[in-house]
Amino acid sequence: MKFDISEFVWFDGKFIPLSKANVPITTHAIHYGTSIFEGIRAYWNGKNLYIFRLDDHIKRFRQSGRFYSISLNYSNKDIANAMIGLCKKNKMKKSCYIRPFYFVGQYGINLHVNESAPTHVAAFMFPFGDLFDKNGISAGISSWRKFSDQSTPPLAKMGGNYLNSILATQECKRNGYDEAILLDLHGNVSEAPGENIFVVKNNTLMTPPLESSALEGITRDSVMQIAQDLDYNIAEKTITRSEIYLADEVFLTGTAAEITPVTSIDGKKIGSGRPGIVTKEVVSSYLDIVSAKNDKYFNWLTPVY
Repeated sequence: MKFDISEFVWFDGKFIPLSKANVPITTHAIHYGTSIFEGIRAYWNGKNLYIFRLDDHIKRFRQSGRFYSISLNYSNKDIANAMIGLCKKNKMKKSCYIRPFYFVGQYGINLHVNESAPTHVAAFMFPFGDLFDKNGISAGISSWRKFSDQSTPPLAKMGGNYLNSILATQECKRNGYDEAILLDLHGNVSEAPGENIFVVKNNTLMTPPLESSALEGITRDSVMQIAQDLDYNIAEKTITRSEIYLADEVFLTGTAAEITPVTSIDGKKIGSGRPGIVTKEVVSSYLDIVSAKNDKYFNWLTPVY
């Protein structure tokens, strides 16, 4: 994916030109994946730019590092102000994607990472539209399994964790699909490489539980609340591979993907083979919320200007 990164980035508490944000080749995170990141969307509605669920993203940002005793040496308020300030510094008046991350710096080749290890914090942003075709995508179930709590915490958004996602994505692209679906160690549906997954059957929305190695997604949580408002039944339950083939509708959720319909899996048509009624209704409500057209959820939005 090609994108134009903003002119200014935030690095260790300062706004600096992108060209000045450099790290040495001895940076620990380059060698061992000791980095933590978030993906945050901000939406321009013609009048203001609204960052979506900023506080919730920052809470998860800090939580992810705690799994590995990697310190985020700025307060949540500092990070929030930095994300708002980054948008202002770049005079951003388009819908965009914000990528904050922190990582272990020069620490030799020592694997004993702890709270005293030197860390750096940075963020960049870029204008961003649709990641996938919102008319529906194809997916293939990967032969690679999603890692579990038996090896690595799935709840942590760590750089190293996404090597698993890269393998699944490479495989699905080789096989001609738009996106992959990973099963957990027990052979049940887990998630996509960068998205949670929802299955709709008889007007009930089902999503794999965290025990299926699913990330505790913020868009996932948003959809569950939206669906309840729309009077749909919601269930966090184990979903077998067979069940997903028989779904009425399937869609993915994530910051980058937003809400993306899946219209075929392993070459098998899902439902009518087009975005379903439930999916379209959830998408419509989501777009109203992020555009500041739903007062009930205005607390999910942080205005920039």
